[in-house]
Amino acid sequence: MEKTAKIFVAGHQGLVGSAIVRRLQKEGFTNILVRSKEELDLTNEQAVKQFFTVNKPEYVFLAAAKVGGINANNTYPAEFLYENLKIQNNVLWSAYQHGVRKLLFLGSSCIYPKLAPQPLKEEYLLTGLLEPTNEPYAIAKIAGIKLMQALHKEYGLNGIAVMPTNLFGINDNFDLKNSHVLPALIRKFYEAKKRNASSVVLWGTGKPRREFLYVDDLADAVLFLMEHYNEPEIINIGTGMDLTIAELAMLIKNCIDFQGNITYDSQKLDGTPQKLLDVSKIHALGWKAQHSLEQGIRATIAWYTSNEKSIVARFP
Repeated sequence: MEKTAKIFVAGHQGLVGSAIVRRLQKEGFTNILVRSKEELDLTNEQAVKQFFTVNKPEYVFLAAAKVGGINANNTYPAEFLYENLKIQNNVLWSAYQHGVRKLLFLGSSCIYPKLAPQPLKEEYLLTGLLEPTNEPYAIAKIAGIKLMQALHKEYGLNGIAVMPTNLFGINDNFDLKNSHVLPALIRKFYEAKKRNASSVVLWGTGKPRREFLYVDDLADAVLFLMEHYNEPEIINIGTGMDLTIAELAMLIKNCIDFQGNITYDSQKLDGTPQKLLDVSKIHALGWKAQHSLEQGIRATIAWYTSNEKSIVARFP
């Protein structure tokens, strides 16, 4: 990508989109197109068409999506399916119609079957049943992958689809009702320490295993792939290492220096037993994550503590 090329980052205010913008700016790209939800409703087909007609972006990072943790997915399945389908359909179709030079579609590791062999290889897509608690979101992402591949096959759209593992970092969602597990744990332990609480109660059994990637590493990976990967087949992005939720909780507890106990509410949902990506494909291309899990967690905690007032105001 030329440093002056028009690059549209859809979803620039979110966890992933904001990290991509930071990385592009760091690399010297000077023509980054961004729009807030108020300025451009990506679920509005006519508005998206108008944006592409007027602005003519050359490259697109499709990082916009309705996202959330296990509780949000389980509570709002219709919204997760409907809104994500609209966003994807509108952006992908306009990208094809307006001759975008290359597009990167952000998928999710939840597209893989619940009981697929571990680690999850790219070819496991559509080989089994999905995890029920996030099935609508996963189906939307799978539909986006298939639409992008169909546009490539039928019309030559130069698109790539990346499947990141669980992400965390700066600009994460810290809403205790709807966030993913890692930011929720950071907020729970931080607030418990402030209250001098004796214990923290966590959802589930603590036994499921999860892989986590610091969002700045994800931004590094997607820029790398835009430069070095040109196949319509999906590609995983992760660390290739996982741990139990209980181990994650202990790590965050120690990073925050919370002195109380941890208890588990086993009546709450656990979700998929394990989600570990096979990252041999992206490693073979020459990319690996640079931050350890602890480094990423400490950086996220530092950002959280520096922005606590605005975060609590946004996610009361």
